[in-house]
Amino acid sequence: MNSALKICQERYDAQLPPPVSETAVEFARKEWIYNAVETLVDRRSDVQFKRRLHAPQGVTFKSFASEVEQFAINSDSKSPCAIGEMVIAGLLGDRFLARDGAEDLMAVAEPIEQLRMIAQRLVEPLADDALIAQAEDDEL
Repeated sequence: MNSALKICQERYDAQLPPPVSETAVEFARKEWIYNAVETLVDRRSDVQFKRRLHAPQGVTFKSFASEVEQFAINSDSKSPCAIGEMVIAGLLGDRFLARDGAEDLMAVAEPIEQLRMIAQRLVEPLADDALIAQAEDDEL
């Protein structure tokens, strides 16, 4: 009996965990979110789509910028002149001073990653409808 138990235990121990795989829908959803974040952050463009018989949906670059502004306003920035630096740098074309001011105002270790997180928060609720819109377009 002891050997039978040992054999069963060895078989149990040798089992691999079930494979973790994303469904096609989960993969498509993650890919759409990634591309939408890239559109907002890297291309500084609007993310828009339209389902049949529905109003257009999406996130404009202006609304993304507004969310970033709210994040910056609510941040723990200790810089008394970050906004002034950004205005001066923008008007005089000094991108390094503008970047320093923006980083000070964001007050996070990875400001670009924070932009991506803000963009992701905005586009995630739209992903399912966007995938439906893509499927509807593919049917045509």
